[in-house]
Amino acid sequence: MYILIEKRVLDKIMLTSQIKYRYKKINKKRLCQGDILRGVEFKIGDSNYGGKSDTVGLKYAVVMSQDCDINSDFLNKEKKKSNPDADDDKFLPTILVCPAYISGEFYIGSHINGWSMKPFSKKEIEKLMKNDEYKRYHYLHQNNDLGIPELIIDFKHFFTLPVGLLYKYKKTSYISTISEVFREELSQRFAGYLSRFGLPDLK
Repeated sequence: MYILIEKRVLDKIMLTSQIKYRYKKINKKRLCQGDILRGVEFKIGDSNYGGKSDTVGLKYAVVMSQDCDINSDFLNKEKKKSNPDADDDKFLPTILVCPAYISGEFYIGSHINGWSMKPFSKKEIEKLMKNDEYKRYHYLHQNNDLGIPELIIDFKHFFTLPVGLLYKYKKTSYISTISEVFREELSQRFAGYLSRFGLPDLK
């Protein structure tokens, strides 16, 4: 016995993705996981401990902290405004971001001033752009309408920055947000790279 099912009903049963674009503009006051910000600057190092304080400038940065944590932080800080006695245990002191390097600079190894890096070959670039062979890197597609160039994330490079600083840049330098499935792909690959297990060389 055969049962005929209309295509529109079948689409609902199969949970067809409604995501049509890699990026989208989100009109929210809060930061979101996958937000792309332009021109983020901050200081690293602490001269109080004998180190040198340097200013780091990121042409592009992607918010990597989990969206549920960012949302909880935002809602609880809003609640705190009207209720000073509210609990602070859901606050985030910092948010994780990854630099996103312009691909043309990255491929020739000039994306970080003062660093000497080996250029990528054409074959290596083709592999990198597929996001399935190099666990260390993640390729973000270009979108001219939103002003997003081809970008490369290097999972060895990440920073935790004060929440207030990133909200300042959210107001002035927000470009777009990576759509959910592409955001989750990025998050999974980042987590996979950080959790890789190094085995000893044994004879």
